[in-house]
Amino acid sequence: MKFKFILYFITISLIISCNSRSKILPAQKDQALISYVNPFIGTGGHGHTYPGATMPFGMMQLSPDTRLDGWDGCSGYHYSDDEIYGFSHTHLSGTGVSDYGDILLMPTTKAIFNNGADGKEGYKSKFSHDKEIAEPGYYKVHLDDTNIDVELTVSKRSGIHKYSFNETQLDYIILDLEHRDQLLAHQIEQVSPTVIQGFRHSKAWATNQKLFFYIELSHEVLLQYPASKNPTKTAMSIHNPKNESVYVKIGISAVDIEGAKKNLYEEIGDKTFDEVKKAAQETWENQLEKIVIEDKNEDNKVNFYTAMYHAMIAPNLYQDIDGRYRGMDLEIHKTNDFDYYTVFSLWDTYRAAHPLYTIIEQDRTNDFINTFLAKYDEGGIMPIWDLSACYTGCMIGYHAVPVIADAYLKGIKNYDTEKALQAMIHSATRDKLGLESYKNYGFIPVEKESESVSKTLEYAYDDWTIAQMAKAMDKKEVYKTYSERAQYYKNVFDPSSQFMRGRFRNTWFAPFDPYEVNFNYTEANSWQYSFYVPQDISGFMDLLGGKKALENQLDKLFIAKNETSGRNQADITGLIGQYAHGNEPSHHMAYLYNFVNKPYKTQEKVHQILTELYTNYPDGISGNEDCGQMSAWYIFSSLGFYPVTPANNQYIIGSPLFNKATINLENGKTFTVEMVYKSEENIYIKSAKLNGKNYEYSYINHNDIINGGTLVFEMTNKPSNWGTKDEFIPSTSIKDHKIVPAPFIAKGDIAFKESTEVELKSVDAAANIYFSLGDEYKKYSNPIIISEKATLQVYAEKNGVKSAVITTDFYKINPNVTIKLETKYANQYNAGGNNALIDGITGTEDFRTGTWQGYWNEDVIATVDLGSIQEIKEVSINFLRDQRSWIFLPTQVDIYHSKDGKSFTKIKNWKAPKPFNTDEVELTTVSINNNLTTRYIKVVAKKLGELPKWHLGYPHDGRSWIFIDEIQIK
Repeated sequence: MKFKFILYFITISLIISCNSRSKILPAQKDQALISYVNPFIGTGGHGHTYPGATMPFGMMQLSPDTRLDGWDGCSGYHYSDDEIYGFSHTHLSGTGVSDYGDILLMPTTKAIFNNGADGKEGYKSKFSHDKEIAEPGYYKVHLDDTNIDVELTVSKRSGIHKYSFNETQLDYIILDLEHRDQLLAHQIEQVSPTVIQGFRHSKAWATNQKLFFYIELSHEVLLQYPASKNPTKTAMSIHNPKNESVYVKIGISAVDIEGAKKNLYEEIGDKTFDEVKKAAQETWENQLEKIVIEDKNEDNKVNFYTAMYHAMIAPNLYQDIDGRYRGMDLEIHKTNDFDYYTVFSLWDTYRAAHPLYTIIEQDRTNDFINTFLAKYDEGGIMPIWDLSACYTGCMIGYHAVPVIADAYLKGIKNYDTEKALQAMIHSATRDKLGLESYKNYGFIPVEKESESVSKTLEYAYDDWTIAQMAKAMDKKEVYKTYSERAQYYKNVFDPSSQFMRGRFRNTWFAPFDPYEVNFNYTEANSWQYSFYVPQDISGFMDLLGGKKALENQLDKLFIAKNETSGRNQADITGLIGQYAHGNEPSHHMAYLYNFVNKPYKTQEKVHQILTELYTNYPDGISGNEDCGQMSAWYIFSSLGFYPVTPANNQYIIGSPLFNKATINLENGKTFTVEMVYKSEENIYIKSAKLNGKNYEYSYINHNDIINGGTLVFEMTNKPSNWGTKDEFIPSTSIKDHKIVPAPFIAKGDIAFKESTEVELKSVDAAANIYFSLGDEYKKYSNPIIISEKATLQVYAEKNGVKSAVITTDFYKINPNVTIKLETKYANQYNAGGNNALIDGITGTEDFRTGTWQGYWNEDVIATVDLGSIQEIKEVSINFLRDQRSWIFLPTQVDIYHSKDGKSFTKIKNWKAPKPFNTDEVELTTVSINNNLTTRYIKVVAKKLGELPKWHLGYPHDGRSWIFIDEIQIK
């Protein structure tokens, strides 16, 4: 009897336990999720998105074009515009560089070949947002000037236009292959009365993009061409006596015309417009159902599902339906083992978009990685930012590496893992982009490579992910090497300022202003990069002085003045203090409070960002959407957690936004997050339960999500003690293979007149420093006096571990020679200060390396005093031309001399050639070679001023730079 009672008690307990867990049902949708998507979000402001029709990760992006160029025209569309040039078939979502806009079609009422951008009559038309509709997979607009309705829908590699003409008008369709970027080659061929085919090869961000098309019309057309030898445009006169809707079906391919034809026939074929639209929207509905939310706030739903939509637009399929694709060698390849993609904006998307895919797109993640490895075979290196079989050379790091490591460590391994590690190591062992210096010194010197601080920091994180994957694969030597490299961030940490700074000839780049946007950082300043050590937050805290020091520094970040100095950087937007949510380097920062036992501060900041910097308006994204990264941040953060350190399998908990959210996983399981006592005021977590059990940790593991279950947050309106104990906070640390940072010159002038006192320091105060001035190494104890030209070599050592050896050349300036600058150089291009033009160090072709003195919209007026009247044989001055970077030659350079410094005589009048449109970088020397007896040499270099109309900067900034270095007198 007693045994039966025990069994009964156990059974009842299990039932109660099961019932308690079953109370939390998965979130249910209340209507079609596509109805919550607003494709116009991000089309205003600087979001750079487009509203047209596309499929999840599809090849075709069929969308209206309202802009031909300019930074806010990168997607081809901006919400502030009121004219449409036409409808093209490829677009980039949220990027900061313009490309695509291929194969423009525009229905109109005249055979006209001018687009109207020049103010003359053209085929463009006015439109109104009141008569415009955008939905996932569908777009519609009314063209006011011609009274034509346009509807667009797509499949993966093909699409349909539907044109409804007015009865009283003639019907034409303009095909313009010259639209937007530079045309390299083209073909327009009429195969039959209803079929047009051809290709467009172009040059822009992708320097050799090849696109082929096959068009099938519902009505017969007669082609008319402009009077030119090889026309790039045609007007299709439509035979439409019954005034029926005209349908244009089009397939595209990067391989050939036959591929475009197959793509069209096999995807669309005889399907009607409505059938294709229905299939597209059903596909989108299934995609959006991967995460279902319940919430009373309609704007929250719109923001979330628009973010889901944007996060599923790119990367883009780049493979025909028969498996063929154009590889990074521009040759044709074929595979049916995986889908091949392009548009990997990896500097952005490795942070949150790809970690999101490891949860909701695991199969596609395998395809992405197989694509990386195919590109590695075809082009010799994995992509950094690839676009249509071209390496763009854009952005920094080798961020295919963390995408692979993150996936591998989460158990996503349907690719050659050995080859993957080989490709990762290959990416990390090149000599370009500062890597040679990084490998040799443990950091990138300012004078060796632009954006040196950012590159050092991002390479170090990438290297840590290599180490983690190598460790999991039992590759001990690889683990050791890359664990050491992962600590190289220590070499750009300045202990006196507590910021990450550039090392210029082994001194700290100065004068230093953490607000200054300059060439040491990538689209950022020191505030916005000094917290980027996700792989070793514990080590970073040690450098700062502990948890309290990191907390204080974070507090200062968020309350700092929300202005930057230095160069104008349009990407730095969405500022809360110096936290810049509109650009990716800031994205993890709000979550760092969890690491210092203050999760309530993370909850405050995350909630603020979610509710203030994402809105249901065209300008509702605070910066470039960046191929899904801005949206992925919102998706993660609104669910209640974020991947601060991809490849460590942890998500840091913030402040969830919705009543309930359910992730429908590919393994058939669900993971549900629910908020109890949700309100606008209850932004703080009071307690949490994971699968019905109390959960005190302020982070959650990847497997907890993938295995399915429930996470319930009890919310409150004031900070609590939840997640604050040491045993419950997240941590990242590098404990093995500790390095010794290289010592730096804390005091001393590289170029000096009489002598200079050199003081050496190390980030690790316990390390011994050794130096050499051409003789044997000595242990450093007191400042070194250098009074002649010399070469100083230094290294640090601790516990038998040595740092890299750093070499610095010191230059002695003639103490009798001085220079007077009557105009002021820009601090970020100071080249070393007031004596930079006479220090004997000349500038290189890369202006970003800190050896040039830059003057923005200023003449350069400099007078060199030799100290006494002397005989001179030659005077030469170097100038840089790099027009892509707004750096132009002066319009003229006048050289004067004087014996008394008061009365000057002109001895040279050099006039620059008229500026012409070229991207070629060139050094120009202006010189005289006549013998003179004089004391003063005066140089006046006249600014160009307003930029030429053909320049990208016209009429935005509208002004040019002069870069000068060095004034040499012999």
